[in-house]
Amino acid sequence: MSALPDTPEGLDELAGEYVLGTLSGARRREVDARLAHDTALRAAVTRWEERLLPLTELAAPVEPSPALWPRINATLDARQPARTRRRAGPGLWDSLFFWRGVAASGLAAAVALAVTLAVRPAQTPAVTQYMVVLVAPQSQTPGWVVQAQAGAREVQLVPIAAMQVPADRALEFWTKADGWAGPVSLGLVKPGEPVRIALDKLPPLEPNQLFELTLEPATGSPIGKPTGPIQFIGRAVKVM
Repeated sequence: MSALPDTPEGLDELAGEYVLGTLSGARRREVDARLAHDTALRAAVTRWEERLLPLTELAAPVEPSPALWPRINATLDARQPARTRRRAGPGLWDSLFFWRGVAASGLAAAVALAVTLAVRPAQTPAVTQYMVVLVAPQSQTPGWVVQAQAGAREVQLVPIAAMQVPADRALEFWTKADGWAGPVSLGLVKPGEPVRIALDKLPPLEPNQLFELTLEPATGSPIGKPTGPIQFIGRAVKVM
């Protein structure tokens, strides 16, 4: 197992994986031990917790069905070798493959929300919310979150990780629902800056709608469709 990183970038990435729950059990225990004496790592973890805490307010509380945890336990049992199966409680959070799998489809934040909301009593009527976790295609590292209410005529794009863009390039935001002829540009966005984007000229947001950020020329794509490499990508999921 490789040593824990010491650079600011490495600590930030490690803290993000720790808070999101994508570390293996052994790696997580290493981080737990280091947190006791590493102030820089503790600060990075706190920053990630502050970034992600608002996501727990995106959906109204709901009561989970009695079959929810048995289904989760069955999934974990199917994924883990027999010799590593222990009590099911901590297994979900220590399962690297489970969390990477759901993160790739944009469900990691939705699952985290469901678990958080399950322990709170229902107080308000349910409001349908959409969430998209945009992840880097190769590493599956979350970089941005898209959020919106059903029927809303805007989406909010929120950064959850730092990134650098060359001076002669720009990030362009795109979306495409099933059945559309091609992706539609939602404009250029600045790294690290949240933004609200109007959807006045587009149909209402749909489940499974694709969102992505591509690296384009400084003034945007010259042909009205993505030309550069995909930096982050994900699909819309109903969280309520």
